[in-house]
Amino acid sequence: MKSYMLKTIGRFTVTCIFLLSFNTLEAQNKYSLKDLVDSATNHLPVLLQKQALINSAKANITDAKNSFLPKLTVGDELSIGSANDLNGTYLPIGGIVHATSGSIRAGNDNSPATGNIASAFAEYDLVNFGLRGAKVGNAVAYANLQQADFDKELYVLKLQLSKLYFNVIKNTYQLHIDQQNINRYQSVMTIISALTSTGIKPGVDSSMAKAELSKVRVSYNLHEGAIKQLKQQLSFLTGIRAPEINLDTLRKDSQVQATHLFGSMTDTVSNPLLKYYSQQEVLYQSAEKLVRKSYLPKIILAGGGWERGSSIQYNGYQPLSTGLGYQRFTYAGGVAITYDLFNVIHRKNKAAVSHYQTKAAGYELEQQKQTLNNANIQAGEVIATAEKNLAELPVQLQAATDVYNQKVAQYKAGVINLIDLTNASFLLYSAQLNYVETLNDWYLGNLDKAASTGNLDLFIQTIKR
Repeated sequence: MKSYMLKTIGRFTVTCIFLLSFNTLEAQNKYSLKDLVDSATNHLPVLLQKQALINSAKANITDAKNSFLPKLTVGDELSIGSANDLNGTYLPIGGIVHATSGSIRAGNDNSPATGNIASAFAEYDLVNFGLRGAKVGNAVAYANLQQADFDKELYVLKLQLSKLYFNVIKNTYQLHIDQQNINRYQSVMTIISALTSTGIKPGVDSSMAKAELSKVRVSYNLHEGAIKQLKQQLSFLTGIRAPEINLDTLRKDSQVQATHLFGSMTDTVSNPLLKYYSQQEVLYQSAEKLVRKSYLPKIILAGGGWERGSSIQYNGYQPLSTGLGYQRFTYAGGVAITYDLFNVIHRKNKAAVSHYQTKAAGYELEQQKQTLNNANIQAGEVIATAEKNLAELPVQLQAATDVYNQKVAQYKAGVINLIDLTNASFLLYSAQLNYVETLNDWYLGNLDKAASTGNLDLFIQTIKR
């Protein structure tokens, strides 16, 4: 079958070259499928948006790493006010302004006093039981998901461009088949005019031929309009002006390469259509780990020192300037362990949320695997059907051509009527269209197979001319 396919596609290539030998495709610049993909990659804002999100996620990795640096807080405060307090204990409720010493006199004294305090306090999570690694791992997983999202978006774009590319080629071939059909009916009109002038054929044949010619021109206009619409869509995706898009359809041996390569494609674990969902599962798994690590105890190493001055001395109030300097220095250091006893409940609740998100991501990944596997099987069926038809269509095309030529000769001789000739013309037209449609099905089948198995880039490389 493969050797026959090579011969079949080779014959069709010759046919296509004949079909496309019109002046309308003699433009200087022609774009291959790879050219269109490269142009779209650097044009679409959605890809630039995805790239910006990748950069943001990578910056978040650095932020996660730096979030575990030691905390070092320094400050200095100058104050003026009264100093009246009582001995006793109270909780540090927010909004309460309190003094740092007890009562030193029997009553209130509203005389102002100055104070100055400078402090430095350092704190470091000496042991966090894997929290740092879990947080950084979660940030890395998120960055990988953003990259996978970009790759998936680009992959889908390549697939969309490839389908547009083949649709433009198919409609271009159909357009020139219509042109050939128009030429045939114009030839028939010439024959009818000659026969009518000699009295061999009635003038009604001329009206019938005009109706058939008009019908073919309508088909030509439809295909021409379809090409313009498809090129406009290509223009939107690539940034190339629609009138400038002329596809390089005269491929030489890329059909042979396609037959050789597409037939041996196997599934790949790096398929962007799968990798996004697998990376999504990894992200939820890392989030689940982060939850478990976030509610563990912390061992903290802390230390600090402060200097203080006050205009209130052991012998009473002093000039206000006395409190602007520093008169005492104190330091302290220590190791502490902290743990919220209700973390057991919080961790259980959060872990349940993350666990079910991970399970949902796993199911979504499995669904995508089955979807791609089904698409691969269906593509194989399309390819097999197209190859069977391509084995038959050359016979049909040759037979339809012979029948048409015979009918033209018979019509000239007055043996048959115009209906028989138009039927033969339609048979030839249908055979040509079937050939184009079937070969397009074969290419699209291989395209879908390449996309579902992660080999789309390989496919595009083979369609490079």
